[in-house]
Amino acid sequence: MVLAVMQPYLFPYIGYFQLIFAADIFLVYDDVSFIKQGYINRNTILTEKGVKRFTVPVPGASSNKMICDLDFSRDVRKIKEMVRQSYSKAPYFDQVFPLICSILEYRERSIADLCIYSYQLIFDYLGIGKEMIKTSDIDYDRSVSARDKLISFCRTFSADSYINVPGGRALYSRSDFSERGISLKFIEPVDVVYFQGGDEFVPNLSIIDLLMNCSVSKVHELLRSYRLA
Repeated sequence: MVLAVMQPYLFPYIGYFQLIFAADIFLVYDDVSFIKQGYINRNTILTEKGVKRFTVPVPGASSNKMICDLDFSRDVRKIKEMVRQSYSKAPYFDQVFPLICSILEYRERSIADLCIYSYQLIFDYLGIGKEMIKTSDIDYDRSVSARDKLISFCRTFSADSYINVPGGRALYSRSDFSERGISLKFIEPVDVVYFQGGDEFVPNLSIIDLLMNCSVSKVHELLRSYRLA
């Protein structure tokens, strides 16, 4: 059983979706502090004028509040119009734009619930089934270290493998996990390049850009373009 854990991000880049894809169970880490100026409620797309950031407001957002206690605003008109203007001529606009609107207009406004809905809807569009669970719904010791919380999650779900993003190399030791019967691996995207309509490829944009420009089969190919080390 392979487990991965990550804070909820709105329309993250493909590396986030590769992490979900590589795991049997994906935990959305929502009972931790909200990070302002991060990617929880914003990301970037490609417009006629270049890369542009979009943000969905989170009323009352503060680093003193947990993600699970915060909601997205219902005012999503600007981002919908930005996406429409930016990708109206993209090859898969007709299929993907309604999906993006459905996510932005989702009735449940909590950050984690809306993000999970977005991941599930995107994987459904791709014909891939994934299991996702909020950590706020799990009974575990919240007073222990970040490492021990991850080990606890692995034990709860009988996972013998935990996958982390490359940044985790500076935080976690393989030996700390292996001593507890868990294999720690790190995921890194490779060769994630696709046609965006211009001459120069712009990497690490929101998944919106990839979905608008790529067929389902191409997205499948790119989802598998990673290595575990």
